[in-house]
Amino acid sequence: MSTLTTQRPAAPPITPPRRELPLQPSLHKKRSTADLVLRRSLATAASWLWKSAAIILFLALWEFGPRYLASESTRVFLPPLHEVLIAGADLVATGALQSHMAASLTRSAAGFSIAVVLGISLGLVIAWYRPLHSFLTPLLELFRNTAALALLPVFTLLLGIGEESKITIVAFAAFFPVLLNTIAGVRTVDPLLVRAARSLGLRSPALFRKVILPSAVPTIFTGIRMAGTSAILVLIAAEMVGAKAGLGYLITNAQNSFLIPQMYAGILTVSLLGLLVNVLLVTAERHFSRWRTSINA
Repeated sequence: MSTLTTQRPAAPPITPPRRELPLQPSLHKKRSTADLVLRRSLATAASWLWKSAAIILFLALWEFGPRYLASESTRVFLPPLHEVLIAGADLVATGALQSHMAASLTRSAAGFSIAVVLGISLGLVIAWYRPLHSFLTPLLELFRNTAALALLPVFTLLLGIGEESKITIVAFAAFFPVLLNTIAGVRTVDPLLVRAARSLGLRSPALFRKVILPSAVPTIFTGIRMAGTSAILVLIAAEMVGAKAGLGYLITNAQNSFLIPQMYAGILTVSLLGLLVNVLLVTAERHFSRWRTSINA
């Protein structure tokens, strides 16, 4: 009896599933860091673009509005932006803009420095001594509500048309924002901080130096920023009345000479100068208020 043997086909070899090797931790970390940096960069760019969109639209309107929307007569007194920039470049090339800016900066810096030193010093003394505060408050309110430009003829008659009158009116205009904000900053310090400091044994000089003055710094710098703006604006107005140099004189002289693009170039310079002063003061405020940032962090 013959036996039939059935041969089964050989089974294919079993291959283990391919396993992908995991990325190296360092490479994965580098990719995550790069993605995070890219996202932050895009977010920062989008934020800056959104914040500057209004300025870009304003400059575009200034450029194309007089050219396509205004009449010929209006275009004479409102030139496009590129003509103003060309006039400003010509003033820079001749050195006229630098000399006028130097004259204005010298006057405003002198008056502003006097106002800051006197305002902070007197403000701290008046806020610390309550009887003195109640005695001087009515007089301070009277002078605070007196426009600085209203006293320009008085300063001119008493000090002449030279540099003294312009520096004095700048100091007067910048003095009261610094003084009043210093008083408010000292008098609005949290009483709990003062009680806690006294309970720790701090005497009046150390209490004033370590608690009250640092707490009043933000309010004081608010007054300093207001004073910086007032110093520039009042000086420009004073230079328009009686001066032979300065940005105010440049604007008035360009208007009288019918140099309209140069007039707008001077106005644009004043705006940029005020913006620069504000940025510098904000930077100084952050520097002197670093303790607030560390506490909030």
